[in-house]
Amino acid sequence: MPRITVHIRDEWLTVPCRDTTCTIQWLGLEALKRYVKNKPDNGGLMLTKDINFVVRRCQGLGLLDSDDTIEDVLEDNDFVELAIEGESMSPDFIQCQPGVSHLTAVYREPDDYLALDGNSLTSTDLVNLGKGFYKIKLTKEAEHNVVQSRELLDTIVKENRIVYGITTGFGKFARTVIPVAKLKELQENLVRSHSAGVGSPLSPERTRMLLALRINVLAKGYSGISLETLHAMVQAFNSSCLSFVPEKGTVGASGDLAPLSHLALGLMGEGKMWSPKSGWADAKYVLEAHGLKPVTLKPKEGLALINGTQMITSLGAEAVERAEAIARQADIIAALTLEVLKGTTKAFDSDIHRLRPHPGQTQVALRFRSLLDSDHHPSEIAESHRFCDRVQDAYTMRCCPQVHGIVNDTIEFAKNIINTEINSATDNPMVFAERGETISGGNFHGEYPAKALDYLAIGIHELAAISERRIERLCNPSLSELPAFLVSEGGLNSGFMIAHCTAASLVSENKVLCHPSSVDSLSTSAATEDHVSMGGWAARKALRVVENVEQVLAIELLAACQGIEFLRPLRTTTPLEKVYDLVRSTVKPWIKDRFMAPDIEATHRLLLDQKVWQMAKPYIDKYHMEHFPESRPSSPTAFSLESPASPRKRVRLE
Repeated sequence: MPRITVHIRDEWLTVPCRDTTCTIQWLGLEALKRYVKNKPDNGGLMLTKDINFVVRRCQGLGLLDSDDTIEDVLEDNDFVELAIEGESMSPDFIQCQPGVSHLTAVYREPDDYLALDGNSLTSTDLVNLGKGFYKIKLTKEAEHNVVQSRELLDTIVKENRIVYGITTGFGKFARTVIPVAKLKELQENLVRSHSAGVGSPLSPERTRMLLALRINVLAKGYSGISLETLHAMVQAFNSSCLSFVPEKGTVGASGDLAPLSHLALGLMGEGKMWSPKSGWADAKYVLEAHGLKPVTLKPKEGLALINGTQMITSLGAEAVERAEAIARQADIIAALTLEVLKGTTKAFDSDIHRLRPHPGQTQVALRFRSLLDSDHHPSEIAESHRFCDRVQDAYTMRCCPQVHGIVNDTIEFAKNIINTEINSATDNPMVFAERGETISGGNFHGEYPAKALDYLAIGIHELAAISERRIERLCNPSLSELPAFLVSEGGLNSGFMIAHCTAASLVSENKVLCHPSSVDSLSTSAATEDHVSMGGWAARKALRVVENVEQVLAIELLAACQGIEFLRPLRTTTPLEKVYDLVRSTVKPWIKDRFMAPDIEATHRLLLDQKVWQMAKPYIDKYHMEHFPESRPSSPTAFSLESPASPRKRVRLE
């Protein structure tokens, strides 16, 4: 029988609907009857057919017409809120931060599975799990390891051994022995008390990443989690039942305690949860609507759920993936700007870079040659100034391989650390089933990913810093030989004047955000945890830096394409013309002033979806193959670092 869960004031009520042709008005009255039924004073309501109320869906907050039928506007197990006339709507339905993602609204339950074993997950996999491309399953080996680890813990409890976090308190209370009868309460109290984060919730995509990563780490079999609890976490992930996880509150040692506690709290059926079906609602009702039961914690399981660096690492995985994507596309955008500013390609000669063979520098120079080499892609624009008297270009064009190159190497460094962290056991104490003992250590300390993400922010920022200077050159007629601010009838039209200001503001903001958070430490837990990483802020601000870089490069791409308009009918190289056509398929040329923000956002979306890279990549690959035939890939994955993160077609084989 279909049923709808209705929120009235501070209570949730389940209303069975035998006849779905009944109206929303009937649903509201039926819910109100159930609400007043158990109230000593009828809840202060005089229930009549004339009572006025409004009903809205919890997901999307859309108001429902009282005359619509249930079957037309709601689904089985849907969630709605009812507000009586004169009362305000509940503030409990938390909205995710605007613009975090466009994927949530179009979420579709995936058909494919990704098998987790705790050893082989990559940052690309994790981002794709966050986007909802896969469900999760555990490998048989992982399940075996989890069972072995749990059996040792059960033995420790039966033998009344004193082991930190299993039969003792936590932190400063590590010497307090807890009676066996209260071990379950100990774990529940741990999760509840540590759920002390503040701020906006992580987006559903980022919470999916966080949950998937915690599952992966527990699947290694060194945390003592029971297979039953781990399966419950997998089921919650596959149903996209996602806890309310505030973004602020972790100091990055002992792990990300506050955010991971919020993650565990929802799984216990407490606090708030989100799902595509319900939106934000009480966790117990979200779980029930998906046929799931709250997790009942066994000894050590609360600690196993909350002790680790998964908040830092999951956000860090998104940061490095987005940084890698924008760094590739920055080379293409800079090449287009160089064409518009009538620069020379001599600075990209392979012999120059052979004398300073940093991998990133060499790679960037190769990309510039593959896009601008006149022997492969004749350019009418380049031909028009072949015999000019200019000897060399400004650093913002000439030094792209050196500047963009170190950014690429920085990303690679950070990505290696993040991928190691993704498959690391970061719990405490660690449970070694093969040795029959538990050992306390410090793998929960977030210094590794914190330092790497601070470094990533410093590195990736430089793409925006140099891009903003190129935007200045495009907009400044004394440097570009183009109309001021890239618009006709200057004065009447302002063109890209303020777009450049936006880029400058973002670069300045990044300068502050690039101050390393991991150089700070504050002693916590009564000096028991006397050195921390501050990695949570390192991860969050790294993402903000990356997003600012994306926006600055979107503005440069728009400006470069606008510059092309003033060089017509001359054409640039074939790959860059393809990039120009891609942008023009989304954004029209700037003939006169118009609302610019949507153009910037549309171009930003092209970069987020890696459309610019996908357009140029075949030409880059072809050039590489022709000049370095010995490096032809032996397998389809040989160029994985050059490929955009796209979902796999099949489950990874065990």
